[in-house]
Amino acid sequence: MAVSVEIDLGYEFTVKAAFDEVFDVLSDVPTSVSHFPKVDQLVDQGGGVYRWEMEKVGTAQVNIQTVYASKYVSDRKKGSVIWTPVKGVGNALVGGSWKISKAKKGTALELKIAGTVDTPLPGLMKMVVVPVVKNEFEGLVEKYIDNLIKRFGGEVE
Repeated sequence: MAVSVEIDLGYEFTVKAAFDEVFDVLSDVPTSVSHFPKVDQLVDQGGGVYRWEMEKVGTAQVNIQTVYASKYVSDRKKGSVIWTPVKGVGNALVGGSWKISKAKKGTALELKIAGTVDTPLPGLMKMVVVPVVKNEFEGLVEKYIDNLIKRFGGEVE
């Protein structure tokens, strides 16, 4: 029996870079993902679909590798990059969006991520597995945001 872990994250911040630069980075999936930590491989499956293969986490005896695919659609006029889960690929379903808008100084960003990660661990381990997976995922997303803030010249105070 697998343990399913629900993920639901949201972040808002403003960076110093101009809208066009920010949109160009975030709408180009390989460029955007290059800022995300612990990605073992990103595979372009065509048609805006990318398969993420994360590095394994855990010990030699007990480890988890998250694999999933999402379909990406970007719209410069709306300032959006939206990804939806592709069923039947890997052990997770992950979707989300970037909302990108011009601010008084720089570019305002809103990131939302939601999904489910299935771990091949017994249900008895649920109390241990759920917080570990949530913390790991949240930590990776926060490092991704930190990397993007650096890429975009810092955060607007």
